[in-house]
Amino acid sequence: MPNPSLVVPDVLPPMRALVKAVNNVGVPLQTLVLIHLRVSQINGRPVQIPVKKREFEEAGEEDHRLPLVETWREQTCFTDAERSVLALAEAATRINDRVDPVSDEVWNEAAKHWNEVELGAVVLHIGLVNLWNRVNVATKQEPVDWRINPKKWTPMTSRLTSAAR
Repeated sequence: MPNPSLVVPDVLPPMRALVKAVNNVGVPLQTLVLIHLRVSQINGRPVQIPVKKREFEEAGEEDHRLPLVETWREQTCFTDAERSVLALAEAATRINDRVDPVSDEVWNEAAKHWNEVELGAVVLHIGLVNLWNRVNVATKQEPVDWRINPKKWTPMTSRLTSAAR
């Protein structure tokens, strides 16, 4: 099945608008990418990321920390603000593990680094990544490949639209 956001009428435009709104409140895109990657890892959604220097160059990717996201707690290269939202992303994604998945400690740490609008955008972003992960897994969509330069990559929506013609 194609991605349901392309099948169900009028669904994709508001989802894109929500993503645009989240991206425009001041949370660095690099931070949103870290969240996206970590949530996808937790959900078992395979994501191909650059590992070798050449792969980073070919992909036009500048953040060489991507391969370290899974072990972010053990790394020193993430800022305190990034660590706070990675912890929040883990807690909000693993909601079946504990009675209070997002503890006050996790929430308060994130709130120290982000204002209310930014924190709201982070929470929405975590929810959106979880939504897309589940939709994509259920419908067997291709995983994201960070090794492909976005300037050369054809988004799924374009490939499906051209295939339908």
